[in-house]
Amino acid sequence: MRILALDLGAKRIGLAISDAESQLAFPAGVHERGGNQHDLTALAELARERGVERIVVGLPLHMNGRSGPEAEAARRFAESLHLLTGLPVDLLDERWTTREAERTLRELGRRPSQHRGDVDATAAALLLHTYLERRVREERRKAR
Repeated sequence: MRILALDLGAKRIGLAISDAESQLAFPAGVHERGGNQHDLTALAELARERGVERIVVGLPLHMNGRSGPEAEAARRFAESLHLLTGLPVDLLDERWTTREAERTLRELGRRPSQHRGDVDATAAALLLHTYLERRVREERRKAR
């Protein structure tokens, strides 16, 4: 099953997609924001083109785990995307993905401040990687 992950930002949405076996997560670029309806339509089309069967949206919680306006906006966006595509849309805590993406890019010799799109796509890939790992652990737990 191919899964699409979204790291929602004010200017861009970072994109990542899994392989067909849902084992690997790959950065897939960014979508430049153009308003919710434009964004939803573009992402629904991307999901259709790539054969996506499930979507994961990053949930930006505060460091103490509480929801704020950004988390509520992500929940509304996820629900709208589900209604538009008919696909299951899951939310996943994304508190550390951007910082981890910046660290990863620095380790590769890239300056995150000069490559914001790379940060967004890498953050989405980290989000998807975490999601895929959790699914595997859950399946193993259920198999016991």
